[in-house]
Amino acid sequence: MAIISVSALRGARFPLFTNNPQPFPQFPIPSRRSSKLNFRSKGFTPFARYAQSQQDLFSSRLQDGIENLPKLVEDIVQTSINTGPRGALRLAQGIQAFLGVGGEWLADASKSTNSSAGLPTQMQLGLLSPQYLRRLFERMGATYIKLGQFIASAPTLFPAEYVQEFQNCFDRAPSVPFQEIQAILREELGRPIDSVYEYVDPTPVASASIAQVHAARLKGSQDNVVIKVLKPGIKDILVADLNFVYIVARILEFLNPELSRASLVGIVKDIRESMLEEVDFYKEAANIEAFRSYLEAMGLTRQATAPKVYQHCSTQRILTMERLYGVPLTDLDSISSLVSSPETSLITALNVWFGSLLACETFHADVHAGNLWLLRDGRIGFLDFGIVGRISPKTWTAMEVFLASIATEEYESMASALIEMGATNKDVDVMAFAKDLEKIFSSIQDLDTDLIVATARDTTTNATAVSANVVVDERQMNALFLDVIRVSESYGLKFPREFALLMKQLLYFDRYTRLLAPNLNMLQDQRISIVSNRGSTYKNSFR
Repeated sequence: MAIISVSALRGARFPLFTNNPQPFPQFPIPSRRSSKLNFRSKGFTPFARYAQSQQDLFSSRLQDGIENLPKLVEDIVQTSINTGPRGALRLAQGIQAFLGVGGEWLADASKSTNSSAGLPTQMQLGLLSPQYLRRLFERMGATYIKLGQFIASAPTLFPAEYVQEFQNCFDRAPSVPFQEIQAILREELGRPIDSVYEYVDPTPVASASIAQVHAARLKGSQDNVVIKVLKPGIKDILVADLNFVYIVARILEFLNPELSRASLVGIVKDIRESMLEEVDFYKEAANIEAFRSYLEAMGLTRQATAPKVYQHCSTQRILTMERLYGVPLTDLDSISSLVSSPETSLITALNVWFGSLLACETFHADVHAGNLWLLRDGRIGFLDFGIVGRISPKTWTAMEVFLASIATEEYESMASALIEMGATNKDVDVMAFAKDLEKIFSSIQDLDTDLIVATARDTTTNATAVSANVVVDERQMNALFLDVIRVSESYGLKFPREFALLMKQLLYFDRYTRLLAPNLNMLQDQRISIVSNRGSTYKNSFR
């Protein structure tokens, strides 16, 4: 499970990527022709004051540093103890990865310097350039691939070039040999595998960075299931890597206190907590059960479902779930063969998801083509609850106004809602902001859907088609969302992570709408309910 807490992310910036550093203050200095220093000259007085202020600032920072040093050392020692010997192994692997990608950069740089064009701007950044940093992350393995996916999914926090490059981290991860999966199953079950499962398919249905999924059949009941298995050693790798990242962040903040304003350590803590929760399948099982309880309480079990969890053969490292059969919501041909009205199925999916925003503590925050299916029995299937989000009443209220203004094309109201959600310390020109938003949202209808339709109709295996759909969705949806973020940031706005999660899901649903119900306006259709009374105390902000 990956619950994204927004407290540490709100208003965060990364000085490492700042393109416009502040110039050093310029002050008049005494003429060299003067043989004597005039302490009363107009030029020297500001310089003296500046020098004194800098000395005072240095003294203050030195004092703070001395006071904070014991805490820093204690943090480093305690984190190192918690990491243990695995830290040394990961350090060696990290050095090997660094040298490998560094060699690639040197080879590419050598070719570029021999050309008339010279070294490209991106390559001048070395291993900090988007392309080579992504390669380094991939060589470093699961933790850094997940960090890459976080970067790709966080256009509110990272520069566009990095967000776009790290889309490649969503590609299918290599699978673990079945013998290793069997060893984990035996260890977790505490008894022979064949005493629990009649059959386990050695070929994985899917393989991600931290886990892979195998089809199976339960002994006795003969229920068809899937087993999500945490890859061997992943938790140790995550702990070692994330502890290392935390130590680096602590040292950077100690050396440069200005970074504390960007909540660098807070962001790292949040990522560490979220990723460690994702390797705890008890948490994901709880998310699934909460969603199933919501469906039952609202009388929606005939319209939608999530896979049943088999608790007797699920642990922290393995999750046995009901196997659902269906097709992703991008497979128009298959959907048309299953139901008479694809539009009705889409409306069901929308209402169920919007309802969960209000009725559940968390919401499904990853409804891409691989996780949202039309099942063979006509129900909507919500899969994979590893990534969920929480939304505050204030953000949801602003989001409601934002969505309503999209439907009615009231861009001033839309701009006001975004300003309410975004963190800024300056006045925003609402009219100018509204005009820029109008340009962006008028281009939504022009998005090309041919690529994803062609992918959905791929004649190869379903797994390949779904995997390709996920990649296409991630890249195209983030490209559109980046336009909104880019314009908003030009007005000084920084949005909470929860806004990014919500917008991303809505863009997925927009894609499904244009494929399955081209004439449907999901923000205006009376059959779709997105209105709530939640957070009503905040509604006066927009009146």
